[in-house]
Amino acid sequence: HFEIQKPQVAFHEHNEERAGERIMGLLAEGKRVALVTDAGTPGIADPGFTLVRRAIKAEVPVTVIPGAAAFVPAVVLSGLALHGFTFRGFPPRKAGARRNFLAIDQASPHTLVFYESPHRLVAFLEDALAVYGDRQAAVANDLTKFYETVLRGTISELIVAVQAGQVRGEYAVVIAGTDTARLDRSLPHDDLSPPSADGDPPLRGEGKGAWKKRRNPDTVSASATPEAALPSPRRGGVS
Repeated sequence: HFEIQKPQVAFHEHNEERAGERIMGLLAEGKRVALVTDAGTPGIADPGFTLVRRAIKAEVPVTVIPGAAAFVPAVVLSGLALHGFTFRGFPPRKAGARRNFLAIDQASPHTLVFYESPHRLVAFLEDALAVYGDRQAAVANDLTKFYETVLRGTISELIVAVQAGQVRGEYAVVIAGTDTARLDRSLPHDDLSPPSADGDPPLRGEGKGAWKKRRNPDTVSASATPEAALPSPRRGGVS
């Protein structure tokens, strides 16, 4: 894409131990190595941090060029409190482990930010509702892209919206902390839209038009098919 002609080594969660040793060998030879990814910032919700840890332990200089990280715009666009927030990344895949994972922050006053795959988004929201109660939350997808979508409402409202929509790509989910959940319930809800004729749930947020287009794939051109805008723990590489 950028006409960079350098050898590449795959580095991901399935080979990080073996590939990490190989990369450290290259660094020991005095070579320079760049960790790059096609989604997000390396090290955020992917195995890049293990390579950074190895380099620090070996006293190899490390630097970083700031890049896209979906949780930052997601938490800002959520409209929830930003005096403090906790980024939790991807939750466990199985329901029991996921609920235990969520329960760790049940009493936290900070806004909580998670990543989730499209296949488990509804299950995640249902578990979040069971653990946290019906707090204010937001679901963000395709951030900074043409079909950017940010839906805001209570967790139960978001469940209805996600079930009614066409879920594609990975998502950032932002949930109010325990103190802000109580305060947000006292805020006026006059920006809630009534249900539309085609059955869309009463949700606030930008991207509702894009969400409707996703429900009707015929309105989306092939060249504009949404792609995942969030970092994935399964992606990454070095050159």
